[in-house]
Amino acid sequence: MIDRYTTKEMNAIWSEENKFRTWLEVELAVCKVWNERGVIPSEAYNEICAKADFRIERINEIEEQVQHDVIAFVSAVAETVGKNGRYIHLGLTSSDVIDTASSLSLKRSLTVVDEKVVQLISVVNKRAEEFRYTPCAGRTHGIHGEPTTFGLKLMNWQYQLQRDRQRIALAVEQINYGKISGAVGTYAHCDPGLEKRVCDLLGLRPALVSTQILQRDRHANILNTLALLGSALDRFATEIRHLQRTEVMEVLEPFGARQKGSSAMPHKRNPILCERISGMSRLLRGYALTGMENINLWHERDISHSSAERVVWPDAFHTICYMLSKMKTVVENLRVDTEKMKENLELTRGLVYSQRILLELVERFGMLREEAYAIVQENAMKCWQEKIPFCDLLLRDERVSSLVSETQLRSYFAPEYYFRWVDEVFSRFSDE
Repeated sequence: MIDRYTTKEMNAIWSEENKFRTWLEVELAVCKVWNERGVIPSEAYNEICAKADFRIERINEIEEQVQHDVIAFVSAVAETVGKNGRYIHLGLTSSDVIDTASSLSLKRSLTVVDEKVVQLISVVNKRAEEFRYTPCAGRTHGIHGEPTTFGLKLMNWQYQLQRDRQRIALAVEQINYGKISGAVGTYAHCDPGLEKRVCDLLGLRPALVSTQILQRDRHANILNTLALLGSALDRFATEIRHLQRTEVMEVLEPFGARQKGSSAMPHKRNPILCERISGMSRLLRGYALTGMENINLWHERDISHSSAERVVWPDAFHTICYMLSKMKTVVENLRVDTEKMKENLELTRGLVYSQRILLELVERFGMLREEAYAIVQENAMKCWQEKIPFCDLLLRDERVSSLVSETQLRSYFAPEYYFRWVDEVFSRFSDE
């Protein structure tokens, strides 16, 4: 990941240094089990634990010669131990170490992501409460539909993030596996009991069956989970971008006192953070496709997945962490213009109440639905074209005014009617 979008949380997990530390964590767990079984003498095991270390420069020197990163790593670590270094990597194949260590890194990364989602949910919930009853236009196809509240919009976001958390939990569950089953998964040199004990020490479960690797549907599921979370953030960002347009101007993302929107036009205040989030979500969807392509490997394993995973795993986690942090900043500091929302709600001169008029004519006054729809639509089209308030047009229409008094008709043009169940929706989240 380029420096612009790296995050300290993911640097701690996906740095080259920590990759090898995690590999060593697996190797030492295997040594511990061999020691428990008497294969590695206690004196040798204690020396391994005390001395086992590495220098990345030395690993790179060896890899330059052998063209194999795990062999280079094992050789470099063995050098730091001395003669008892021969016990390191006993009975293992490279992927026993790589895949088990990768499960640890992926699991830890998902935990960080989940924590950031929780933080975002908290901010979204706070703003939703703040605007629980704030009227605004609900839009379908980009066109005003019926009144809603800005709080309900935000509560809908929160509900989607809760589903993302469920997917993260499932991804953690499915990657929480290690494998120490050998070159083709037959346990030829490390029996299942050793695998189980090693996994127990690492906080993982042993795979019920594996080949030389853990099968990549587990890893694809992680990348799909991150892509779905990124798509949620993309959806939120797109909503803000639309609402920040000059013609709408209902909400604005934060804009610093010394920030500049354009090198050419000093007046510009562009939604650059939300646009950045939308753009980065495309990366995550691409990484998800790579994850699915990695599922299909030859026989018990090839390494066509390996080169791709070196890029997409750390980059995907850097990307989603960066996006979550930026979205939290945006929501936390979002400027909401409630007066502009009210003004925009009245922009169509009452057309947002058309369905209520239709239903009242049918249910209260017994009009056939087809007839009522035709009357309401006919006057709605006049409202669009002649820019006359919708209620005034209906009062001029004898088919309506003969049934409904002016006072009663005007009472139907009230946004509060649409908010009767807002508290009910909000209460559902306290029940979960």
